[in-house]
Parts: sequence; structure tokens; C-alpha cells
Amino acid sequence: MKVRSIPWIITLAALASLESPVRLAAQEQEHKKGHHHYKLIEVRPRGGPQSYLSGPFAQILNNQGTIVAYANTAVPNPNADCAIPFNANGGGGDCSVEHPVVWQNGTVTDLEVLPGGTNGQTDWISANGLIAGWSENGLLDPTGLPEGRAVLWTQDGKITDLGTVPGGTGSLAVAVNNLGQVVGFSDNDIPDAFSLAGVATQTRAFLWQDGVMTDLGTLGGPDAIAFLVNERGQISGIAYTDSIASTNCFPLTTHPFFWEHGEMVDVGTLGGTCGIANWMNNRGQVVGYSNVVGDQSNHAFRWEKGQGLKDLGTLPGGSFSAANWINDSGEIVGASDVSSGGHAVLWKNGAMIDLGILPGDCSSEALSINSEGQIVGNSSPDCVQDGVAVLFENGGAPIDLNTLVSPGSHLTVTFVFEINDRGEIAGVAYRPNGDERGVLLIPCDENHSEVEGCDYSLVDASTTPQSPAPRAIPSATQHPSQSRRTIWHRIPGLLPSGR
Repeated sequence: MKVRSIPWIITLAALASLESPVRLAAQEQEHKKGHHHYKLIEVRPRGGPQSYLSGPFAQILNNQGTIVAYANTAVPNPNADCAIPFNANGGGGDCSVEHPVVWQNGTVTDLEVLPGGTNGQTDWISANGLIAGWSENGLLDPTGLPEGRAVLWTQDGKITDLGTVPGGTGSLAVAVNNLGQVVGFSDNDIPDAFSLAGVATQTRAFLWQDGVMTDLGTLGGPDAIAFLVNERGQISGIAYTDSIASTNCFPLTTHPFFWEHGEMVDVGTLGGTCGIANWMNNRGQVVGYSNVVGDQSNHAFRWEKGQGLKDLGTLPGGSFSAANWINDSGEIVGASDVSSGGHAVLWKNGAMIDLGILPGDCSSEALSINSEGQIVGNSSPDCVQDGVAVLFENGGAPIDLNTLVSPGSHLTVTFVFEINDRGEIAGVAYRPNGDERGVLLIPCDENHSEVEGCDYSLVDASTTPQSPAPRAIPSATQHPSQSRRTIWHRIPGLLPSGR
């Protein structure tokens, strides 16, 4: 997590026509100077040093203000080499047992793990409080590593082992909707040197519902992973299209897919070899990024059934872009490079809007947008390391969220993953010693009256310092477990072999 690849600079280059004229965020509308303070809620570890959130590109916060996380206990991880399922590079950097937890109304509650298991992790929470993730089951897979199984926690915290596809031993639940439809991936017993999950066998996308796990198939290759399921039961993810090694994709030709009513549809690419889906809304609109012709750059795309792919273009001077999130109104956020560095962008009403960067920084990225048009993301000082979390609202320039946090916090918020429709924000922050914490930021506004510790005065953005000093950016080697959050595979807890 400390050093991460910006998604629109990963593997994929060439210019395409802009979808629309580019406008600066500050010119989009009259900039309102007032911003609310935020109360920072820390998801405290369960006796160990750290707590984490899955993401980005995972719904870990719902509109009821419930947030799911996973937290260290004081118990050392008993697995050999501190191994954690779905982490090809070994165990967590702190070598502590990780427990799935849920924060609601000021209380952190441990979730069950499967009988015999020790470690577990949450990956998604639905609007009605269903939680998807994984748990160890106390067994070892054929390679001698601990087995992880896809699980579903009900609203009252009861756990269900979702099983695997035929022949499999391990599985992971990535997302769940209000109907209890769960998607993710499972291994099977067919050897695969190019597994999308970095395991020894094929990786298969699944849909679990009513106690039955269904293999969704592929686009012609051996592997697929399901990332997203909306409230209509539509599913999106990525799949190999063949079994031929690719010099442009990782490591075989990879396309995004859309699945509905038993049929997997190839979303395709923008003329290049590879593509990936990052988000899908409840209208079935999928966004992500794809290679363009020549495979020398990648562009953001939007796909919709019956309309196909649309190239969203880049900012002037740029060659790369990626779309990270789309809300149900069709507003899209992501990032594009420019002549130097990169800028967060918003696609709205036929326009591509440059959201800008913090003064003195190299790049910014927008990761999530809610139904009110509030946007959160990250700004980096050097285009490599995480810098600080930022908020874009009222058509104005980015605001360092740390400057809006009510006094008294000892944490620096460096990265935010999601903003819900109530304006609450989920992200990660660091203590002065470098320990990570999952955090929830609650706005001190009219929808959150009488919150203890809230400062209900407004902050004038024009007089607010934009970059606290010093920034808490721990070394990339301090907590190797956080390298598990990758943009490429979008699955928390998963690092493919060779990356």
C-alpha cells in the first residue's frame, strides 16, 4: 500500500479523441468555500498493531454507516511463514492473526471464522448488511498452504462456508448484493501455470446463491474472476480469452466480462489486447480501462449492454486514463495523465473535467463518487508514494481531508477508498510510528447532528493549508502485507505470482 502503481500507468499507450471538451473543476461551477469538519473514527485493532480495509474498488461502507474491516489480534499467526490465504508473497508483515470485524454505531464486533480457522477477512458489505469475505478452515491445500474459503456473514454475524467449484479447495467471496447473491473466485483441480489468482490450478469465477455455487465459465481461456454484482444480479469481472501467452496482458489475453441470465458477454477492448473492469452500477454500466490500438497506452472506458464500449479519452497532453467508479446517475471518476504526472478526472454530462491536484504535488486520482457528486481520492507528492487523501466537492479544487478533521486526531489519512451517499468516507490512516488503521470519516453536518466530538463550524477552503507537514508516509518495506492491495487485480488479499 505504501508504494503502489497508479492504475492508469500500469501496462497499457496512444492518444484517442476526447469524449468531450475538457473543463477545469474550478470552472465547472461557482466554488463554494465552506466545507464541513469531519470526525475521524478509528477501527481499533483487537490487541495487535494494525487494522485494515479491503479496497480500493470494494464496497466496504454502506449507506447505514456500517464499515467492515479486518484487524490484528495479539495472537501470533501460527501458519508457517505467517502465511495468509490468497497472498502469493507469504504472510502479513506484522505476523499477527487477522480477524474480520464490523464497526457499527461506535462498536467494533469480531465476526466468526470457520471452525478450525484462525485468520479471516471482510471484502464487501451490502446495503442491507450482508458481508462477503473469506476465512481459513484449518486445513491445508495440496501445496501445503492454509486453505481459505469464501464465506458470507448474515446481518446477525452468522457465517456460511460457500464451498468451491468442483475439484477446488480454496475460494474467496469478493462482493454480495442485497439478495444474498455472492460472487468471487474458486480454484479447481486442473493445473494452470497462468492462474489469475497465483495458485497452482485454474481460477474460476463463481456465483453463489441459495446454497449453490455456479461456475460462470470464461471467455475462451482457462480462468475468470468475478469482481462485482449489482442489485439486478448482473456480474462483471475479467477472464482470459485464450491460452496463448501475451506480451501485453498479465499473463494471457485478458478482457472484462459482463454476465447476465447465464450468459458471459465479452466487453472487449478499445482496439488493443487487454482490458479490466473496475466498477459497475445498478444500471449495468461497467467502467474500467483498456489498451488502445498498438498496445502502447490505455484509455478509460464505459460499457453498456446494447451500446458497447465508449472510449472516454484522456486529458490534453495525456496518453493514459482509467475509470475507477460510476454512480447510478452515470457520473464517472478516475484519472488521466497529462504532460507531467496525472490528474483526477470526472466525466459528467458529456464533459471530461480536470479535478486538479494539491499545490506542489505531482498527481492525483479520484476513486469514488456518491449520488450527491462528492468525490474522494488521493494526491501524491511524487507520482509514486501515497500522499494524502483528498475530497472534491462543490466544483472546487481538491481539499486535503486532514485539514478538515476535527482537532485531536493522532492519525494522518493517506488514502480513501469510498464515500457513501451520506458523505461518510472510508479509508486508511497512519499513526506516527507507521502503524496502519482503517478509519471512517463522519461529516459534521445536518445529517449527523449531535455527534460527540464534532465541530459544526465550516472551514474556509481558501484559507486552509493544503498539505500538513510532515506527511506520514511509511516505508514501502515496513508492512509488506499492504502490497496485497493491487490496482491490477483489485482483490484485497490477492497478489498474483510474478507481480
